[in-house]
Amino acid sequence: MRQPLVMGNWKMNGRRSMVEGLLKAIMADIGDLFGVEVVVCPPYPYLGLVMDRLAANSTVVCGAQDVSAYTDGAYTGDVSAEMARDVGCRFAIIGHSERRTLFRETDAIVAQKFARSLAADLTPVLCVGETAAERDAGRTQEVVLRQLSAVFKECGSNAFDRAVVAYEPVWAIGTGRAASPAEAQTVHRFIRDVVARQSAEAAGRLRILYGGSVKAQNARDLFEQDDIDGGLIGGASLAGADFVGICRAACIG
Repeated sequence: MRQPLVMGNWKMNGRRSMVEGLLKAIMADIGDLFGVEVVVCPPYPYLGLVMDRLAANSTVVCGAQDVSAYTDGAYTGDVSAEMARDVGCRFAIIGHSERRTLFRETDAIVAQKFARSLAADLTPVLCVGETAAERDAGRTQEVVLRQLSAVFKECGSNAFDRAVVAYEPVWAIGTGRAASPAEAQTVHRFIRDVVARQSAEAAGRLRILYGGSVKAQNARDLFEQDDIDGGLIGGASLAGADFVGICRAACIG
């Protein structure tokens, strides 16, 4: 059985007082959860603070919101996968739709970042998904296949042996809209089938998260689907009670 995974992507939100309050709210109510892995991904300036607050409790681990496609060197403003791992991150979000759309990251750049994460012993969380126009044109599978194929091209047939995939329908992020559980399951099943063409073993282990406006109210219905193994949570991860509610929905048993 794949262990459910819930990740909170805080994006570019927060100040020190907000981060401390949010962590306090999460930690106060999350200690009795069973069978779910929980990750928070704060902005880079607060990684040290979050690590310090989590040091005494292994219930929650930390991830990076992005990493560089490069290892070291004259890349002002970049943070390497090695740096993120060095300060204690365990996961890295790769190819989030906002990176692809706002910052024009190509499939090739995303694949390079994925490879750098693996090399640094970070677990890459590859985000894939279609825009509203692509969905309306019936191109969802075409787009997702292209995004996955770029990673296979860069990293080989075993690319997803130590990775996570997050399906993010771009049309649902921050809009209040969400794919129905059945719609999301269809794409998650497609993702697992694509990976299985390269490695059935990796496909069976692969955790595929849903990342389109997950809330405490719809989380359980989503997570009950056979191929939805948790969520990549945006806005709802900024409210402690809401985030913990989603984590509870993912608990095994």
